[in-house]
Amino acid sequence: MQRPLSTSLSLRDALLTLAVMVVWGTNFVVIRIGVEHFPPLLFACLRFTFALLPMVFLLKRPAVPWRKLAAYGLLIGAGQFGLLFIAIKGFITPGLASLVVQSQSFFTILLAAAITRERVQPFQIAGLLLAAAGIVVILWHTDGTTTPLGVILILGAAACWASGNIVARSTPNVDMLAYVVWASLFAVPPLFALSWCIEGWPAIHDGLIDAPLIAWAAAIWQAVGNVMFGFALWGWLLSRYTAATVAPTSLLVPVFGMGAAAIWLGEPLPGWKFLAAGLVLAGLCVNILWPRFAAIRAARHPPAA
Repeated sequence: MQRPLSTSLSLRDALLTLAVMVVWGTNFVVIRIGVEHFPPLLFACLRFTFALLPMVFLLKRPAVPWRKLAAYGLLIGAGQFGLLFIAIKGFITPGLASLVVQSQSFFTILLAAAITRERVQPFQIAGLLLAAAGIVVILWHTDGTTTPLGVILILGAAACWASGNIVARSTPNVDMLAYVVWASLFAVPPLFALSWCIEGWPAIHDGLIDAPLIAWAAAIWQAVGNVMFGFALWGWLLSRYTAATVAPTSLLVPVFGMGAAAIWLGEPLPGWKFLAAGLVLAGLCVNILWPRFAAIRAARHPPAA
């Protein structure tokens, strides 16, 4: 018999959750390091190659139809990370990328409403409007380091991430680490093909031959840190605690992302970035925390018989 899920993180598990958020947030700086030395689509291809090998030989294929693994691999691989890496190459700063990509939460809501007919709640609309206001602030202040194209690319990456979420939700209760590893089978070939066609063999050759050790470390970290550590630990936490307990911690990803970019890359943090971050995070807070608040309020004030 499965034990009930807890609603209160222990100190140890809270620290483990924080560690995942640090890894996922600071990874945007690591991505910037990688695309400085590798063509972005090649770097994305390396990410999924290292996620695939050797783990595909160690993890049993999840009980998921091949078509869904293929859809997830294409959407997350060629879609989310392909667009994300291209954007960070020179169209948007890593800190802002870590913020804008969180719009995937709202794309997921809208896609679920369109595909599975889930009703969009008023609080979700309010959260979406707040986040959209934050995106408008960013577009209003685009400059040489953050461009409209960069914002559009990240929004495209977020939409692909949300689409991947819809695919993953159609087969619940599976090992997400194994899911991501096996789906990488369908991410590597299209990314390499796109790299060959768009970036060209000379750029691929030079990237593989000339990349310094730190660039290879950045590529390996995509798999070891983000997939093997991040996804494995995240899945383990979700198996022990309710989603409402764990999910709100994802709000820390852009906080660590913007902080790491400021510290390690010298990315400036003018007032408008704090305003944009505040609006986007406020929208995410409303979307993630409102149902929990409403449930607590209903429990404290039950309707009269």
